[in-house]
Amino acid sequence: MTMHDYSERFRGGSLGFLLIHGLGGTPAELRFVARGLAKAGHTVHCPQLAGHCGSFEELRATGWQDWYATVRAAHAELRRSCNRVIVGGLSMGAILALHLAAELPLEVQATALFAPTLKLDGWGVPWYSVFFKLVRSEWSANLVRFSEREPYGIKDPRVRALVMAAINSGDSSKAGQLSNPGRVMLEMRRLVAVVRAELPSIRQPTLIVHPRHDDRASLGNAAYLQRALGGRVETCVLDDSYHVITVDRQRDIVVERTAAFAKRLANFGTSQHRGDLADIVDVYRPLSA
Repeated sequence: MTMHDYSERFRGGSLGFLLIHGLGGTPAELRFVARGLAKAGHTVHCPQLAGHCGSFEELRATGWQDWYATVRAAHAELRRSCNRVIVGGLSMGAILALHLAAELPLEVQATALFAPTLKLDGWGVPWYSVFFKLVRSEWSANLVRFSEREPYGIKDPRVRALVMAAINSGDSSKAGQLSNPGRVMLEMRRLVAVVRAELPSIRQPTLIVHPRHDDRASLGNAAYLQRALGGRVETCVLDDSYHVITVDRQRDIVVERTAAFAKRLANFGTSQHRGDLADIVDVYRPLSA
């Protein structure tokens, strides 16, 4: 069965953004940010990851290498119209972005990470989820389901109600599914293991935007990345959002900081100064977890 493609594309200038949605999510969760960056003059592509926006079984049949194949294809397409590309993503999408930056250091100019998730350790994650670490095989992982629950990664009550209605509509292309297969959570763990080993080699400038009160992935995820990445890191901590910062209360700040980050990179690239990127990041102090 051929799945419908819900990818979103916005035509703009020669600087392109490749934005990757989260595990079990959809390109729609990045639509607001994508439109904001397009309004700033950039070309933006939000691909639909393999197995997503379809049925539970279609998602369960895919793994992280399938999702990454989608990212590679989308990057190749974007490069045909853009001479520079910033790769970013939400949650697990941010981890896929880092893997692309590690594999293609000359073709990815920077990364923009929105609530990057190496570990599900936010305050809203059930305590018993830690036992999933004991699951090692796909067979046993398939016996488990991870269901969405309040507050659905969103602090704003109005937006949360809209997302809940979309999730319960039965159309997974709107806001993802009510539950994710345990197998894909195992695949995410495998992806994270690969990317952790790659972090010191990722030397491109990085923007991290992370909520202080993330219900799914604590601020410790951002702190770890800030320490482990091999390049310069700029970090913005949001105080009035939960995990899905691209649609929550401070989504405008996500757009503003990402657009400003891209502008500084562009100005640096065209200036005569070639010392380092201190003007981008050195004003930010390291995070404490």
